[in-house]
Amino acid sequence: MNHNSIHCILPPDLLQSVARDASEAQAKAILRTLEIDHSFRLTRAEVSARRAVSGPQAAAPTVGGKPHRSIYDQKHSTQTSPGTLVRSEGDKPVADASVNAAYDNFGFTYQMYWEVFARDSIDGHGMPIKGLVHFGTDYDNAFWDGKDAMFFGDGDGQLLTDTTKGLDVIGHELTHGVTQYEANLTYSGQSGALNESISDVFGSLVKQYHLGQTADQADWLIGADIVGKQLAPALRSMKAPGTANAHDNQPADMTGFVHTTADSGGVHTNSGIPNHAFYVVATTIGGSAWKDAGSIWYKSLADPGLKPNATFASFASITLHQARVQFGTNSSQAQAVEAGWEAVKVPLK
Repeated sequence: MNHNSIHCILPPDLLQSVARDASEAQAKAILRTLEIDHSFRLTRAEVSARRAVSGPQAAAPTVGGKPHRSIYDQKHSTQTSPGTLVRSEGDKPVADASVNAAYDNFGFTYQMYWEVFARDSIDGHGMPIKGLVHFGTDYDNAFWDGKDAMFFGDGDGQLLTDTTKGLDVIGHELTHGVTQYEANLTYSGQSGALNESISDVFGSLVKQYHLGQTADQADWLIGADIVGKQLAPALRSMKAPGTANAHDNQPADMTGFVHTTADSGGVHTNSGIPNHAFYVVATTIGGSAWKDAGSIWYKSLADPGLKPNATFASFASITLHQARVQFGTNSSQAQAVEAGWEAVKVPLK
């Protein structure tokens, strides 16, 4: 089983499920997407394996506080090297809406990480952020390539629309990079589902921070701004896993945990369990989710005790430890963490 895999917003098992009942034209578009996704998997696994062997890469310290964005137009090709540079850091908006959306949403994602967690970009040391838009033809996905870039498909209009429009999606994908630099969670089984869940958590927090929403005001949906009619109203729901769309089979607690060999052991499916735990924690604490709940999750991600093969239970224990360290053993925040994991039936050690 691969140590890691391509981090797409749409899982392969969902694409395969839709393709079985799709029209000939849509089925061809989905198969093209699956072929492209598959071509990146070995590369992602190799990059992650090298990082696991060599350890975290040292980087020169930076002042921080400002992103370094570059947006390239792939012109519907599937080449993995950057295409035509269209907009660089500080440039004015251009005529291409996708270019501007990627640029802006990268900026909002950087802003949340910097202002809330004092993190300077993906690696914590000012790593440049590259966006490659108009990737492929009718490409139904967006992904972080595991090295230095995010790729955006335009969608086929039925499953997905322009993926640059989803702020939570961009927050999700770039958080895969953050996770890679911090814990390098193995992309299979429970550690892979944690990897996906952490991206959903911080993708949602990026959107909430930008909109100034409290935990109670947020919709806790992932991908609502990029889905077509076949996946409406969203890709996933952290509030109510399994209800986001007609194909959503996420369990909300461990009684529904899915044992499968598909999608690297159900990483996009079982991520609903820790997703819902965070939702319960954040809404139990109340107020702005990026503050106390977000701080607990962020420091848990950076905790040296979080190993690449972490389970839900081991991560849960780390979050409780972090809550107690930050806010006190008997604090309301620690009690909220206990309530969150109890709600999804994950035992705390």
